[in-house]
Amino acid sequence: MNNKTPKLTVVGAGPGDVDLITIKAIKAIESADVILYDALINEGLLKYASTNAEVIFVGKRKGCYAFQQEQINELIVSKAKEKGHVVRLKGGDPFIFGRGAEEIDYVQPFGLETYVVPGISSISAVPAYQGIPLTKRHAAESFWVITGTTKNHQLSEDVAIAAKSTATIVILMGMAKLEEIVKVFSDENKQDTAVAIIQEGTTVNEKVGIGTISTIQQVVEEKQLTSPAIIVIGDVVKERVQLSSLVENLNENLG
Repeated sequence: MNNKTPKLTVVGAGPGDVDLITIKAIKAIESADVILYDALINEGLLKYASTNAEVIFVGKRKGCYAFQQEQINELIVSKAKEKGHVVRLKGGDPFIFGRGAEEIDYVQPFGLETYVVPGISSISAVPAYQGIPLTKRHAAESFWVITGTTKNHQLSEDVAIAAKSTATIVILMGMAKLEEIVKVFSDENKQDTAVAIIQEGTTVNEKVGIGTISTIQQVVEEKQLTSPAIIVIGDVVKERVQLSSLVENLNENLG
């Protein structure tokens, strides 16, 4: 019989580069009795898991769910009571479009101890790897972060509000709504506003397309950009700086 205290640690796994992980996150993974991980995490992080840990994929790939969210919630509780420490490993930061708070809300009434390890979010890390600052003097004083697709599979109404501002706009999960996004910004007479779309950012498979509101759909087609990707809209895209190295040799240069 398991005598361990049932607990859940929701861990941010970062944006993709296996080295963009915190020390606290590694410690949590190492101590886990069970790891439930999503599709967008770098599976290289699982090397930190104990050989005795049970590792379960619970993510979504190409529209197919390994588990529905309700099943994941129930699995966390049952595994914690059975084995002890459950680590819920999520891409980026688990409290930014990651349902981390929802999972904690669900399990607490069952008596689980609950903890969070923040992660580096793709919101800032992915543009940074491409030399794009989300804020810069004389270019943008603030930035918006919006989900492109709501739970009802509609374009977020916040996009239309954001399009009226001078802020940098970062849109996650928006590739399926790109045509609608372009129309919203075009309706605000922002056809010449710069746009960057970055696919699988901070990984060796990273691809980027740079254009404007009026040209970005053609750029996406030419470069065959798909999800997962983030969309960055605003003058900061034109402020892109030249970095000394790309993702594939960054680690070597820093080593």
